[in-house]
Amino acid sequence: MAYESWLDAQIRQAQERGDFDNLPGTGEPLPDRGELYDEEWWIKQWVQREQITGVVPTSLKVKKEVEDLMERLDRESTEAAVRRIVAELNERIDRVQRGHVDGPPVVITTVDADDAVVAWRRRRA
Repeated sequence: MAYESWLDAQIRQAQERGDFDNLPGTGEPLPDRGELYDEEWWIKQWVQREQITGVVPTSLKVKKEVEDLMERLDRESTEAAVRRIVAELNERIDRVQRGHVDGPPVVITTVDADDAVVAWRRRRA
């Protein structure tokens, strides 16, 4: 007689009840992660799968702000405004890095204001 652990018994009983039947994605290939690995892929999938809109944890909001920064800067007309926006964003990034905000931990680095200005000027030309 083979030994069946409590966990194995729970899985077997769930299978017998059909709890794993017709789950989303059954029979489909695993999603392609692309060439670049994103550490927060599971968060993005969770947000998409659960159709989360509106209120999001601060850490994820700041990460999204970093991703959308260049688009945001393109709407500015002065270098001073670009530097102010980058400085304010870097303050929020610092709070995320220190764990002083709500939400899951995310990897975000501060934005170099000089690099942002150079890129902003290049796109305006």
